[in-house]
Amino acid sequence: MQNKMLSQSILTSVRVLRTEARRNIAIVAPALNKASDPIQQLFLDKVKEYKAKSAGGKLVDSNPEIEREIKNELERVAKQFGSDGKTDMLKFPDFKFPDVKIDPISQSAN
Repeated sequence: MQNKMLSQSILTSVRVLRTEARRNIAIVAPALNKASDPIQQLFLDKVKEYKAKSAGGKLVDSNPEIEREIKNELERVAKQFGSDGKTDMLKFPDFKFPDVKIDPISQSAN
């Protein structure tokens, strides 16, 4: 009886380990190999190209017309939301919530 339980436990453990090994290999294998699909390889090449072009934090493949449009839109948004011209409209605003002083309740009011 005890041998049967032990063998069932071992078989269950082997199944779990086999499943985990298969999952790990399935996750790691694409990262270790080059893309086997030509479409996938083209996508990876474009992502690498885009990463190289966007290194300076600027728009990729922009021209003066696009830069003017962006400037005009930012000015329009700044005017619409009441910017003073010094505020960076691309920066997330800083919120400050001051602590409110609360008067303690005195128990000696009786």
